[in-house]
Amino acid sequence: MKIDRIETFVTHVGRRNLVFVKVSTDEGIHGIGEAYSVGPDLATVAAIDDYATWIVGEDPRRIEHLWALMYNGTRFPPGPTLLSAISGIEHALWDIKGKALGVPVWQLLGGAVRDRIRVYQNPGGRTPEETAERALALIEKYGYTALKIGPHPAGSETMPWSAVVRGAAARMKALRDAVGPDIDIGLDPHAKIWEPVRALQMARAVAEYDPYFFEEPIRPENIDAMASFRRQCPIPVATGECLYTKFEFRELLAREAADIIQPDVCLMGGLLEMKKVAAMAEAHYVMVAPHNPMGPVATAVNVHFCVSTPNVAVLEYTPDDQGQRREIVQEPLVVRNGSIELPTKPGLGIEIDESACARYPHARWRRTNAIRVDGSIGFN
Repeated sequence: MKIDRIETFVTHVGRRNLVFVKVSTDEGIHGIGEAYSVGPDLATVAAIDDYATWIVGEDPRRIEHLWALMYNGTRFPPGPTLLSAISGIEHALWDIKGKALGVPVWQLLGGAVRDRIRVYQNPGGRTPEETAERALALIEKYGYTALKIGPHPAGSETMPWSAVVRGAAARMKALRDAVGPDIDIGLDPHAKIWEPVRALQMARAVAEYDPYFFEEPIRPENIDAMASFRRQCPIPVATGECLYTKFEFRELLAREAADIIQPDVCLMGGLLEMKKVAAMAEAHYVMVAPHNPMGPVATAVNVHFCVSTPNVAVLEYTPDDQGQRREIVQEPLVVRNGSIELPTKPGLGIEIDESACARYPHARWRRTNAIRVDGSIGFN
């Protein structure tokens, strides 16, 4: 079996693009993967096209070999654009291998260690009351036992810090009062807080409402600062969505800077690389809660990872059962009682609708900057 073609399908869904990768073979078997939408998504497409010239003609079942070919053959250690390209291609190789052998990918990763994968969603909402109302609706619809919210009140970039902290406590209190004590609630400040001491103030203000984790409370670049913060924080600290490969996660784990790591399978190097990182985390008694804000293929890849990985806590999830997201996938995974059941189809068990993707073509997008009251640019 040889790779004979690699194609990309970029479709604009909501506020960003989804970048799908299709790897075809000379035996008529194809695989689907998903690269991260880092912003300049056509750059990711160009990287995938370039890597195609490296691996067309190769055996797609030699996944570790082809990963090393792409990663080690790059002039410098790859960053987000190249690693997104590598990740999307790598997913598709697993899909091909599973289909060729007639088994779901999780069977190739050691088999199932659980019967279902617990997932969580962010209900959104600008006010504490709206957040609580939307959370109850999601629990009613999907049976979630876990949720995640952003603690910052709307307009926080122009507020005094004391008002931001009070607003975060009000949001958490409203949600906890609405859903009761047994729903896990993650908090994601999105690395908006520059000073660790300010993040600690927020953590202490919300701690009485028993958050499940405090995600990226500070910027991820300084792992020593994260480690110092984690030692003082009364809430479990989660981070890792911005880190790549086993090499960067090694530093995070060695410094004991997180209780939960959140690697992104579309960004950090792919499925096998994430399995390696999870094994490293297991040796440090650290749980894994994969970062998963992308599309339905990303969710499928993460599900196979979670099925086969013992130290997974919960999976981030965006519903694929409505709107454009439902159109672009032939058959989405289904959430029942707050969980996704084990997929049983060969490969990843997910296929995109290429014609539907074409109906929503690529559109340029970028994250907006938070502008502080003095005109300086903050984090968002």
